[in-house]
Amino acid sequence: MTAQGEKRVLSIQSSVVFGYVGNKSATFPLQLHGYDVSTINSVQFSNHTGYGKWKGQVLNAEEAHDLFQGLRINNLLDFTHVLTGYIGSESFLKKVGEVVKELKSKNPNLIYVCDPVMGDDGKLYVSEALVPVYRTQILEQADIITPNQFELEQLTELPVETEEQAFIAMNKLHDRGVGIVVLSSSNLGVNSNMLCLASIRQEKVSKRYRLQIPVVNAKFVGTGDLFAASLLTWMDKEKDLKPALEKTVSVVQHVIKKTYERALKLAAPEETPTAAQMELQLISSKENIENPTVLFLAEEIEYKV
Repeated sequence: MTAQGEKRVLSIQSSVVFGYVGNKSATFPLQLHGYDVSTINSVQFSNHTGYGKWKGQVLNAEEAHDLFQGLRINNLLDFTHVLTGYIGSESFLKKVGEVVKELKSKNPNLIYVCDPVMGDDGKLYVSEALVPVYRTQILEQADIITPNQFELEQLTELPVETEEQAFIAMNKLHDRGVGIVVLSSSNLGVNSNMLCLASIRQEKVSKRYRLQIPVVNAKFVGTGDLFAASLLTWMDKEKDLKPALEKTVSVVQHVIKKTYERALKLAAPEETPTAAQMELQLISSKENIENPTVLFLAEEIEYKV
């Protein structure tokens, strides 16, 4: 049982032996902030797929059921938060939806943060069969959701090519019961900036925010997982979307900066850093994860239904 004041997170997403993506990217930051993290690895690979070569295993729905059943029979499903990321199987995702529903029936105050990892840049990298599951079983349970631009389009079946269209799509998710929607990344920014948008619609508050982020011309893997874990943390601590968003974005940007600076030192002259050199530098970013200097301020914009 969870003692009063204790925070326990069930994190269900991918994991790797080497590097930082999925559960490896989410667990350390959560633990730094005092969360007891239990992990289920939807896949366990030697390294992330951006290397081009990898080995490992994919957890199927039956194996996931066994893990949940083991927790259930030992009365170990007493969580305050659930965090989900990459899940590659339709049956596994349906099982997650069932378990989150069960956990919420036991603890109505449980917060479910969903990073709906489906694809990017106009392409799915999961089976199309997962999309309707996200639209139904998962959205029905999610309290906070962090899609990118492409994923927001997939969830809502609406175009997201302007800021106005993004908020229309985010409103559709609010209509489905999701209290907080954060567009974690998009190409809607100006002057080569990435645009992050956030919207909250709950009983006592309805607000929207815009945050412009300078783009670093490099490929980072695991930043979305870090973003979702950080947003869980800072919303829980701040109880206010504006500072939570600012701190979440700043954590990710601090880690990106440290990662890229190190990678450039390690890379051969005039060469692009390798996937190994670009692994997120979470451990050396400990102080910035725990107490980030806010780098960017969120601008509140008029809320329209």
